[in-house]
Amino acid sequence: MPDPSPATLVHGFDLLALLVTLAALAAWLNHRFVRLPMTIGVMVLALAGSVVLVLLGRVGIGAAHVLGRIFEAVDFDDTLLNGMLGALLFAGSIHLDVNDVLQQKRVIALLATAGVLLSTAIVGFGSSWLFGSLGIHVPVIYCLLFGALISPTDPIAVGAILKRLGVPQSLRMKIQGESLFNDGIGVVLFLALLGAATGSEELGTLQVAQLLLVEVVGGLAYGAAIGWTVYRILKSVDNYQVEILVTLGLVTGGYALAQHLHVSGPLAMVVAGLLIGNRGRALAMSQRTRERLDAFWELVDEFLNAVLFVMIGMEVVVLQLRGSYITAGLLMIPLVVLARFVSVGGAVQALKRWRSFSPHAVKILTWSGLRGGISVALALSLPAGAERDPIVTATYVVVCFSIVAQGLTIESLINRWYAANPSAGGAAANA
Repeated sequence: MPDPSPATLVHGFDLLALLVTLAALAAWLNHRFVRLPMTIGVMVLALAGSVVLVLLGRVGIGAAHVLGRIFEAVDFDDTLLNGMLGALLFAGSIHLDVNDVLQQKRVIALLATAGVLLSTAIVGFGSSWLFGSLGIHVPVIYCLLFGALISPTDPIAVGAILKRLGVPQSLRMKIQGESLFNDGIGVVLFLALLGAATGSEELGTLQVAQLLLVEVVGGLAYGAAIGWTVYRILKSVDNYQVEILVTLGLVTGGYALAQHLHVSGPLAMVVAGLLIGNRGRALAMSQRTRERLDAFWELVDEFLNAVLFVMIGMEVVVLQLRGSYITAGLLMIPLVVLARFVSVGGAVQALKRWRSFSPHAVKILTWSGLRGGISVALALSLPAGAERDPIVTATYVVVCFSIVAQGLTIESLINRWYAANPSAGGAAANA
């Protein structure tokens, strides 16, 4: 009798229930025994469970095989990119001070544009050489695709880590502001390169510029429009239940409509969140509404982060774990970090004529540039083919290293750099 397909093993609600239950269990185990930062601890526990699951499946334990097929039914890229991402970005931006973001606008803009482009080129051509040296055939266009999906820093992973660090406010704004905006550029590059790789469209300067205009500029304008509309609605009522529901409708309905309009939903949610979190908070909400709204979106943020990091950890069951692919992923780690260092260093050098930077700004911006679920989701959205498996595996290895190794060491490194140069903390506060 043939094995049932993953879709017949569980239905949509069953998958949701399983993921939420695993997230809750992992959060409890981490808090009770492991004591890592919650998002990292949840992912580490899910990753360890996945490895055990894979090993049990290989020795023929039936239950492990069934559980593995259930997790294969989770459409990670669709769930994140078309489901959770809008709420996570809105929740991350609603608590940012727009004036602080505007003070760092030059740094954020340069890192989110030229920085992503430069990093994409370095990683793309560097990974082409690395894949080739390992005997893995990946065309250059697909290597550039890998560069485009791995270069943007992930706002979800970055926000989750920065919450617990004593990073100076201005430096935190650079890191978090860049991560909120640079995924728009990365997605535009990814879509343009994917069209060229699959032959669905020609890759040219005009086509990329048109895609950039529609996706990025359109997303920013659309986000401002729906944010302003919701701000006016919030101003007309004073009932926190209604106002919370209106913001929830903004995130779900606004993100869905952005996809139909072919504009950047992530950028729209960032702009709308900044508008509601600043003008809306100051002029359209009572103190009681502000407190309840903050509590609601903080809970949504924590809940979705826990589920997302469980999903990242469990995705190992869908990978083709070949030794050469894992080796390639490990070799990509220093390449990606180097590309980040060069792109950040170039941006800082270009802006030094207008402003001063902390002595350790480049190192902190480099090491805090975490990769996360968005990179994994974009990799998993690649069409089936010989190029997909090595790219997905390399992406997964880089993301796991980024979240675990960089996420766990950034605080101690910041403290060490500031301790070695006490004036750096004060300089960073103004950089």
